[in-house]
Formats: sequence, C-alpha cells, structure tokens
Amino acid sequence: MSPTEIAPAVSLREVGMAFGGKTVLASVSLDIAPGSVVALLGANGAGKSTLIKILSGVHTDHAGEVRVAGEPAELQSPLAARQLGIQTVHQRIGEGIVPGLSVAENLVFEELARSRGNPFLNGRRVLARAREIQATLGLGWSDSVLKGDVTRLGISDRQLLILARALVTRPRLLILDEPTSALSAAEADRLFGLVAKMREDGIAVLYVSHRLGEIDALVDRLVVLRDGRLTEDQARPFDWDAALRAMLVQAQEATTARPVRRGAVGEVVLALRGVRLFDGRAPLDLDVRGGEVTGVVGLLGAGKTELARGLFGAEPFTQGTVELDGTRYAARRPSDAIRAGVHLVPEDRHADALVPGWSVAQNISLPFLKSLSPGGLVNRSREDALGRDTIDALGVVTRDEHSTVEELSGGNQQKVVVGRWLAKTPRVLILDEPFRGVDIGARRDIGRRARALAAEGAAVLVLSADVDEILEIADRVVVLAAGEVHLDAYGEDAERDRVIEAIAVSL
Repeated sequence: MSPTEIAPAVSLREVGMAFGGKTVLASVSLDIAPGSVVALLGANGAGKSTLIKILSGVHTDHAGEVRVAGEPAELQSPLAARQLGIQTVHQRIGEGIVPGLSVAENLVFEELARSRGNPFLNGRRVLARAREIQATLGLGWSDSVLKGDVTRLGISDRQLLILARALVTRPRLLILDEPTSALSAAEADRLFGLVAKMREDGIAVLYVSHRLGEIDALVDRLVVLRDGRLTEDQARPFDWDAALRAMLVQAQEATTARPVRRGAVGEVVLALRGVRLFDGRAPLDLDVRGGEVTGVVGLLGAGKTELARGLFGAEPFTQGTVELDGTRYAARRPSDAIRAGVHLVPEDRHADALVPGWSVAQNISLPFLKSLSPGGLVNRSREDALGRDTIDALGVVTRDEHSTVEELSGGNQQKVVVGRWLAKTPRVLILDEPFRGVDIGARRDIGRRARALAAEGAAVLVLSADVDEILEIADRVVVLAAGEVHLDAYGEDAERDRVIEAIAVSL
C-alpha cells in the first residue's frame, strides 16, 4: 500500500468457519472503507450472524485473517474488538442493557466499567455525562427518564440507548444488525440521519437489514452472502434483480424434477380468513389444500414464521378466523394443534425442537408421551419402536435409537425433527425453513417424505426464503411480504422469474 492510500477500516481475508463439520462461512474476503456504508444482505442461515460475531470477537476459532486499519487484528473477545474500534449494535435488544441500573447509568456504563477510581459514582456526574451522550442522537429524554430504571424504557428507546452508547466511543467500524426492527418511521429517519453523519465523519458502517428500501436509500455498496459465500458485490446504482437472485436462487438448477400442477385439485383443509400477521398490514386470506404441497416464500420479516407459529398455537393470531376441515380451529397452545393433527417443524431446531442429552427415540416421542404412557409410565419398548421406525423411514444415520441427538450431524438432527411429526400421521404438516443447515441428501429425503404425505391427502405447508427450495418441492407457490400475499400461483405462473419479480415488487 502506498503512503497516500487509505487502509480499509476493516478487512476480511479468506475468513471461514464451520460448526460440527458444517461450513457456515467459506473464504469470505471483504474490505470496508472508512466513511462508507456497506449493506450485508442474505436470507436466514446465509452466514450473516456468524460474520458479525467474528468481527465482534465472539467467534474466535475461525480460518483466515481480520485486519483493522491495515494491520492484522486478534479479535479474541468482544472487549478486544471494542478496543480496536469495532462496535456492534445487535439485533436482540436485550444485549447490552443492564437491568437494575438507571437509563443514565446504562448510557455511561462502558465508561464506568473502564474507570478504576469510579469517578462517575456521583449521581450528579452520571446524569450530566448521560445528558451529553443522549445528545448524540437527540433523544430528548427528561431527567426523570434518565434517572428511572432502564427496564421502563420501550423497545425502540432501548435500541436508541445502545446505539448512543456505541457512538460515544467514536468507533472505527459500527455494525448495525437490523437496527430499525423495533423503531417507528420517525425514529428510523433519525437513525438514517445519524448514519449519514457517521459517513461524513469517516466512520465505516456495516448495515445488516432485510428492508431493501432502506438499503437503497442509505448505503453506498451492498454485498450478498448465500450459504456462507459472497455471491454479489455492487456499488450504486444497484441492480436489485441481480441482488435478489444472488440471495435467493441457487447457483445450479435443482436436479430433481419439479412437480407440475396446473391448478388446485384437493379439498380445502385449512381456510384462513382475515388473519392479520402484523399490525398495520392488510389481513390475509389463504386456503391450504390437501393432496398438495403449498410453498410460501419470502424474505426475513415476510411473516412466514408468524404464519407457522400462529397455526400451531405457539403465538395465536390476534385477528381473523381459521377453519380446519370446515370446522372452527383456534389453537391457543401447541397441545391444541397437536390434538387437531396440526404439526410444526420449527425454524430453529435447537431452540424449539430438540432436547439436548435426550436420545433420538425420546426426542421423537416427546409430543406423544401421553399415548405412550398407560398408567402414567412411559412404555420404553413402544418408544424405542417409534424411534426405529422413524430412523428407517427417513434414513437417519445414527448408531441406534438410543444415541443422543448431539451425536448426530445437523442434517440427521433435522430428519429427527421432521420424523417426529410424521410418526403420527398429521392432517396438516407445517415445515418452517426445513432445509436450513442440511446437505443435499437430507434435503431430498425430507422433501420426499413431505410429498409422500401430501400424496396421502394431507395438507403440507413449506415456508422458506430460498426460491429454488420452494420450486423444487411445491405444487403451488405463495409469495409473502410484510404479512401480505403478492403471488399465489401454480405451474408456469409460478416460474422462478415470476416469483423473484413478485418479491422485488413487494419491497
């Protein structure tokens, strides 16, 4: 680098990472220049969170090199990252908030933590310094708010608090992970003005958002991650069709024959009328038919998971009605859904489906313990038989049904979760991002079982951000955006270009 060249604020060189043998980042190289705003795009599971955690010092066991201001950097902890000028405002609002302290104490928390002599312990000095910090965003909080417990703040104000605290350190790189997810339009506009000021002040910003309208108005450059690889890098003006394809379409065509269906053939199993997935959005009407696979595709925030969890009773709909086989259906909890034959394979198998330390058979039998427990005691032989049947049906690679789920690969764990809900034939099977983190073989096995179930007359609903995954498995394609339907089509009307166009138009 010549003396006149300005080093990137942060550089990645061939950065990679794997978990349990599954590659989540593969040879990512990226330069982020001072005073630039770079958008990081990608569907769920693309690797964005892993990349953020590497830059934030959370994940340290990665391949490749991170450079800060042109020099190799050892980001061995979040503190080390902050000391090198990398500040992260995480998507999860709770991260960084310290309950039990006042709003003012939270605003000056990092300075308090660094101060050996605790010079800010005087409440008056804490309040004065907090007033200075909040002026960074023009928050306009009164002294009574600053003195109050931070838990009294609403979600949007907590987000702004964390942002103000990050900016007071004058970071070299500020990472904003879905920063407007909890902000009103006015608060988001305030944030955009601040980002523009940071650009002018030479601060680099890595901006992660699924709201492409924001990105189009705000950033200088966009990069796209897909399956852990950078698939697109654009400067303004942006080619959104290319960006969407890089996010949502596989590099190679699917190798299995896609179902060809020209129109609806089965009876309506689920009928949704006036269901509202998000406040302020139009209500949704949707029929899900037996004998076919209905694929719902959309970006993060489209409402796919809200639809799935609402039907399963995990987060009941607040408006509208649902009928199951012509009868009113209003699941208030998952147990209601299970009794009615509505089964859900959730988006996050680790958080919502698998029980660590339990065997394959125990994880499969969990929702049906009552039927396996005459007299209140689990019939272990019946439980084991259920486990073996599922292993055989889905080709789960495991020592036997007594192996713990931690011993299985990610793809085989996903087969266990899917197989659990097929163990008792459902009337409706909902699969939310069922192919995330699984290899092509597991994906084919899961897709085969889903289609076989539909062929037996069940209604199957598959939700994914991946266009090709949906096109490979579904008879019918529904494009969802912000809780509203933008395409509902069969056959030639649901070809890839039309699906991508419907997603683009909805942004």
